[in-house]
Amino acid sequence: MKKIQMVDLQGQYEKIKDAVDNSIQDVLNTSTYINGPLVKEFQEDLEKYLNVKHVIPCANGTDALQIAMMGLDLKPGDEVITADFTFAATVEVIALLQLTPVLVDVDKKTFNIDIDAIKKAITPKTKAIVPVHLFGQVANMEVILEIAKEHNLYVIEDNAQAIGADYTFSDGSKQKAGTIGTVGTTSFFPSKNLGCYGDGGAIFTNDDALAHKLRGIVNHGMYERYYHDVVGVNSRLDSIQAGVLKIKLPHLDTYCNTRRNAARFYTKALKNHPAIITPTTQSNTTKNCGELCDFCDCHVFHQYTLQITNGKRDALHKHLLENGIPNAIYYPVALHAQKAYQDTRYKEADFPVTNQLVKTVISLPMHTELDEEQLTFITETIIKFLN
Repeated sequence: MKKIQMVDLQGQYEKIKDAVDNSIQDVLNTSTYINGPLVKEFQEDLEKYLNVKHVIPCANGTDALQIAMMGLDLKPGDEVITADFTFAATVEVIALLQLTPVLVDVDKKTFNIDIDAIKKAITPKTKAIVPVHLFGQVANMEVILEIAKEHNLYVIEDNAQAIGADYTFSDGSKQKAGTIGTVGTTSFFPSKNLGCYGDGGAIFTNDDALAHKLRGIVNHGMYERYYHDVVGVNSRLDSIQAGVLKIKLPHLDTYCNTRRNAARFYTKALKNHPAIITPTTQSNTTKNCGELCDFCDCHVFHQYTLQITNGKRDALHKHLLENGIPNAIYYPVALHAQKAYQDTRYKEADFPVTNQLVKTVISLPMHTELDEEQLTFITETIIKFLN
């Protein structure tokens, strides 16, 4: 059996090596490292794939979130509601802009932001909701949009983990994750489903005026060189990364389907164990699929995350590592409990799901190169230990 990787980027690269190498060599030959033609080509390709009017490439996913908020003219003290159970970048940019983060609990089945918690958190100061499509599954966007419309709020999608996923509305229509709200953001960090070979990110919107403003912000506030019309930042996707992403984008749906197949294997092998809760998928606001269905498109499994309910999560984490099986705990500390984001407004009773998840979740190897021998070894090792 080949060595198990948490993410096997080398194996994935080998399958597209010639195309990637040629793309990088073209950039080296032309020396068009910044704002070269490949950046524009990738932008246009991604707009077509997502069926969105505007893609604004930038330097990374955290910048994408910050720039999206800057483009919406949010002011210091404005409240922004987001999920307590996610990576810190989501709340980090809210704090950096001197906005007021309002952390709320998540749904116990999907781990995405809890709808009732959003409703309870809205005040006259609330200006935006940031749903995070966690681990690759789209949040309950139909209801979130209804709430936002009722209260005149922006919806900023944190789509760093779910590019390629679809959201199905109750009328049967579909939209790609990240294109549903006022503005969406993503990360092209190497381990993402669509990852480059460095840092990269992008912002999505169908709003022409907002897109124009965002294009200025990412480039020092310039539309014409040395004329600064808005306050901006330096956040550009470089040409080498754009070239890599342009090669990988046509493979994204295959990458996502391969991850789903690995998830199906995991779920089939583990779902009946009394100490394990396998991931739940939810295709839309009215249909809860439960386990991963044959036609799933709402979850792209950036992570495959179990809950271990018998108190042995930490011991399992160590046991797997000792047996050559990489794994990770996403996330071991709730955001409201992080030293940087503690606030007297938060009460532990407001976060029952998050406080439970940080004690029980464990994420297994998940990537496009997993084979049946590896998956069998992983699942059998888990079951033997928990038994």
